[in-house]
Amino acid sequence: MAKQPNILFLMTDQQRFDTIRALGNPIIQTPALDRLVHEGTSFTSAYCPSPVCVASRCSFLLGQWPHETGCTTNSAMPQDRPSVMEILNEVGYQTHGIGKMHFTPQGRKMWGYETRDFSEEGSGPDDYTETLVENGYDHIIAPHGERSEYYYIPQQSQVPERLHHTQWVGDRTLEFLSNRDTDRPFLCWSSFIKPHPPFESPVPWNRLYRPVEMPLPYLPEDYEHLYTYWNRHQNRYKYRDQGRDMNLLRTTRAAYYAAISFIDYQIGRVLEYLENVGELDNTLIIFTSDHGELLGDYDCYGKRSFLDAAARIPLLVRYPERFSANNQCDVPTSLVDVLPTSLCAAGVSPSSNHSGLDLADIATGNAEREAIIGQLADQNRGLYMYMTQEYKYIYSAADRKEWLFRRLPGQLDDRSIAGNHGFGGILNDYRNRLINWFKEDGYDIPLDGNKWREYAPPYENDNPDAEQLYQDGRSASDRLPPGYVPQIDPAKRRS
Repeated sequence: MAKQPNILFLMTDQQRFDTIRALGNPIIQTPALDRLVHEGTSFTSAYCPSPVCVASRCSFLLGQWPHETGCTTNSAMPQDRPSVMEILNEVGYQTHGIGKMHFTPQGRKMWGYETRDFSEEGSGPDDYTETLVENGYDHIIAPHGERSEYYYIPQQSQVPERLHHTQWVGDRTLEFLSNRDTDRPFLCWSSFIKPHPPFESPVPWNRLYRPVEMPLPYLPEDYEHLYTYWNRHQNRYKYRDQGRDMNLLRTTRAAYYAAISFIDYQIGRVLEYLENVGELDNTLIIFTSDHGELLGDYDCYGKRSFLDAAARIPLLVRYPERFSANNQCDVPTSLVDVLPTSLCAAGVSPSSNHSGLDLADIATGNAEREAIIGQLADQNRGLYMYMTQEYKYIYSAADRKEWLFRRLPGQLDDRSIAGNHGFGGILNDYRNRLINWFKEDGYDIPLDGNKWREYAPPYENDNPDAEQLYQDGRSASDRLPPGYVPQIDPAKRRS
């Protein structure tokens, strides 16, 4: 058997597909990602299996669709299935994980890793926050930015560049590569928390872009007709449903771009190291993200949507042995394809339980990919997608409504053609294809025979201040300093 390659996963959190300069964004600075584009294959129709962190990462980890894992939202992952790390560790790979994994509910589960540098979105304690304490920053209680009502307010980092989490992931990656067991191939998964909100970067990265440079959001005619229950819920949840401020939005986009460029700098450091030690061409490098970010498009924010801004992701692969340089492949792909791609590169055959395809075979036309699917939640909040190179079909159980989009190169989703009689046959075909896919897999939760099951719609609160996000304590007493007693001016006390 040929020498097994090293495998390096580089993952960001909540990065849109259209944030790479070499793939058409004229504003953003991404020289390291541009290098991967020029020296590898870019999968330009890559989508997340589920537009939310845990479910998408679960499918990445196990190589199965959300309805197969049973993890369809930020809920518990199945604990009894082998991960890509476990499989490769069993055939001799040294396995190491760095940064955000979002393993749920066992956040510190090793899942095939021999070693891990622990760090998640919270305030710790973990390996990253220990680094802050060791450097005299133990007073920082929100090291990744203030959340809750500040979630979409751009912020300057509370820590310097040398101690920021993005820098920490880059440093720990280089530390692992410098001290690894050179008698074995490695699998290293380096996972950045950013550009997930809050959008914050340290000086000087927070000054890299100015709001006046930023593109305005995509607001096609009658965009509200594209909303699902999840769009309305998430805008409320993220404090973004009570008006639009274009200057704030452009500032937010500048902060989002800055976080990506800071990550790109770390990736550049890693590529340079691998090149200097002669391991770059012997390393399968896969760069991707777990889902996208609406970022004001359609006047919406966050993920939880199968509109392209939220569900379409970057997917770049560099490994000269199997992937052509400067190649772009528009065949639909998914994060479920990463596991079989990694196993095939290592000379290991994927099992029948793995649903994805080898990306190398897709790029060369040796594997036929008819469609990909996606899912968020189930029952009365279920949101489902079926997509080919020509069309994308979406069904929302909460709204009892379906959408059909023509897929046009370089364009975001615009007007749904689901109600156009000229496309009625295609709409029926795509609906039936997805329903039959689920039926063949024995997944009947969203189905009633040969049609979608009708559920009572979820309750939507009409109070504009209801159901908003709190991740820093739910009551005032939780947030007050110890021993603090608020004083109330008697003159202002209501009788």
